[in-house]
Amino acid sequence: MSKTKPRRGGRPRDPYEAREAKKYAKPIPSREFILSVLEDHGAPLDFDEVAEALELRDPERREALSRRLNAMARDGQVVCNRRGGYCVVNHEDLIHGRVIGHPDGFGFLHPDEGGDDLFLNPREMRRLWHGDRIIAQVSGVDRRGRREVAVVEVLERAFENVIGRIQIEGGVAILLPDNKRISQQVLIAPERLGGAGDGQMVVVRIVEHPRAKRQPLGEVIEILGDHLAPGMATDVAIRANDIPLDWPDAVEQEVAELAEEVPELSKQGRADLRATPLVTIDGADARDFDDAVFCERTRKGWRLLVAIADVSSYVAPGTALDAEAYRRGNSVYFPDRVVPMLPEVLSNGLCSLNPRVDRLCMAAELYFDSEGGLYRSRFFEAVMNSHARLTYDEVGAILVDDDAALSAKHADLLPQLRNLHGLYQLLHEAREERGAIDFDTVETRFRFDDQGRLAAIEPTTRHDAHRIIEECMLAANVAAARHLLRHKMPALYRIHERPSIEKLTDLGQFLGELGLRLEGGTEPTAKDYANLLEQVKERPDFHVIQVVLLRSMMQAVYSDSNIGHFGLAFPAYAHFTSPIRRYPDLMVHRALKHLASGEPPEAFDYTHQHLVAMGEHCSATERRADDATRDAADTLKCEFMQDKVGETFDGVISGVNGFGIFVELDGIYVSGLVHITALDHDYFHFDPVGHRLTGDRTGKVYRLGDRLRVRVAAVNIDDRKIDFVLAEKPDGPGKAQKRSGGKRGGGRRRRGARRD
Repeated sequence: MSKTKPRRGGRPRDPYEAREAKKYAKPIPSREFILSVLEDHGAPLDFDEVAEALELRDPERREALSRRLNAMARDGQVVCNRRGGYCVVNHEDLIHGRVIGHPDGFGFLHPDEGGDDLFLNPREMRRLWHGDRIIAQVSGVDRRGRREVAVVEVLERAFENVIGRIQIEGGVAILLPDNKRISQQVLIAPERLGGAGDGQMVVVRIVEHPRAKRQPLGEVIEILGDHLAPGMATDVAIRANDIPLDWPDAVEQEVAELAEEVPELSKQGRADLRATPLVTIDGADARDFDDAVFCERTRKGWRLLVAIADVSSYVAPGTALDAEAYRRGNSVYFPDRVVPMLPEVLSNGLCSLNPRVDRLCMAAELYFDSEGGLYRSRFFEAVMNSHARLTYDEVGAILVDDDAALSAKHADLLPQLRNLHGLYQLLHEAREERGAIDFDTVETRFRFDDQGRLAAIEPTTRHDAHRIIEECMLAANVAAARHLLRHKMPALYRIHERPSIEKLTDLGQFLGELGLRLEGGTEPTAKDYANLLEQVKERPDFHVIQVVLLRSMMQAVYSDSNIGHFGLAFPAYAHFTSPIRRYPDLMVHRALKHLASGEPPEAFDYTHQHLVAMGEHCSATERRADDATRDAADTLKCEFMQDKVGETFDGVISGVNGFGIFVELDGIYVSGLVHITALDHDYFHFDPVGHRLTGDRTGKVYRLGDRLRVRVAAVNIDDRKIDFVLAEKPDGPGKAQKRSGGKRGGGRRRRGARRD
């Protein structure tokens, strides 16, 4: 925090008063200055005492101070005690973060400032929802050695509405939440059922949130129908994960004022790229195009232009549109639809780089030497006109398959497409030299019939066209991060921590049993991972080793503190290339524009605490989107398997737990559980390090990657579970089936996908 500077006469001065004066007609002291005043006082101050210390006597400014203090309390910067006194959150004693619930009733606190998650016992979780933001205090260490916390204050509730199934017994109605991370049951009075009957799926408004000694109370506001009926998968997943669906009236009013085409006035003062043959390359079913590319040879190497939709020109801070985009955090891509971050007039219209229309963009101009090294970059506002909307398959057919008809159709674009391919090959070589981890996993897509039912789950094929765009986006994101760091500009970075000591220890034990070793000790690099993957790629147990390596990795998140991206092996990385569908990219654009304006970094509209809260929020909305899409996919898979009960399939063990083994079916990419009680007549011991179950009497081993033949025993759509039983006896003790490393597990999203 910046030190306060004394005014004449010895009174302190707000070091950020110029920034506040730029933002408000009647500015009040900055958050940083308020925190420094509270810290200097050393004891809680009530509102009047804070106002007096800040010399705020004007009623309008006092009201603004009240709003700011409330916002600071909501963001976990200050706490208002029961006597109305405000005090600073001491990060050594008090920790603010987001709750991660567990189906078994306990939970964890993920600190806003990063670091290890802290344990919340079931007693503390009684008053919390999964996703709540709280302030907590370390209360001790549990029997497993985990730091445990107790709730001090609930800052923000994750849910106002909860979706689930009504259960009525003995005249008492409860809601069983569909979100398995919510362990509380919501009580519903008979007069608040709204006509809902036993077993129906409903949306319930929370009337009273849970307390330490009382369950939450609610009322039915929408009846969806019979529990998880076919066709409801995405609707239920959206509501169960509280993903915003409808646009507020204020947003509708703001977008109603937008024109269908870019106004001529908005194009003035920008670089004109309309004559440059920029093209978009996306999937055949894409509707929003937020990036376009152009590449040409130079005397020293290559010049790459990456043009990105200029969302920040339409979504301004302080507007209802900005508030809603922030609330959503990102677009959510379900198997059958998209819930966008921005209204369609922007996401598919004004902001989308559609072909042969003028569009505003933020351009990254990148220069590479003959070995693919980035040696210069700049960012600027421009106006562009996409010369073509190309698909991955078209570009792949041109560059890889030499399709004569397509090459003739796009003859004017062939030189730059070949330049893109040439630059990609250099960047890909540099990626391998750098040691970025590239896990070989299968991506899938859902195909629906005319009635909207899931007809098949199909693997997707990635080729050089996908990889060209991936490398271009990675290069632009790296250049953006470098630019921001070079100018010491506050921003959001995409960070990926190295694996924890605990995970590395488990990984080392697993690899040791196979006669393998991950180099790097307690501080391995991405290249150490990549070298090990290369070393074992021909082994029959390659898939097993890859899965265990993948599970040892941490999750990438957003943060204002750059620590680099471990998986991609970049010292600095930021998301710049998808502002239509990710709020952090929009923030990076704002930071780049602030630098271009010539204003000093200290005058940026967003403080450190703003960015800390923003990084945590956007990471949480990303996890929310992952949970929702997984819920929808799992429900659809259960619907798909309903008529296959009794049929037998071959598959591979994709997961091992103390309660059984998960088997993924070949060619179908659907997983189910063989419960431990269905594994022969034996007692099985679970080895979490070796990822296996071992029979006490027979010595039979069921291990990650083993092949099995299973029969579909039951499908439970309510719980999104598929149960298998063994279809035949394993062939011999010590192995479940003949081992095979040729099959890969599917359905798992590829880490470091195209625009990450």
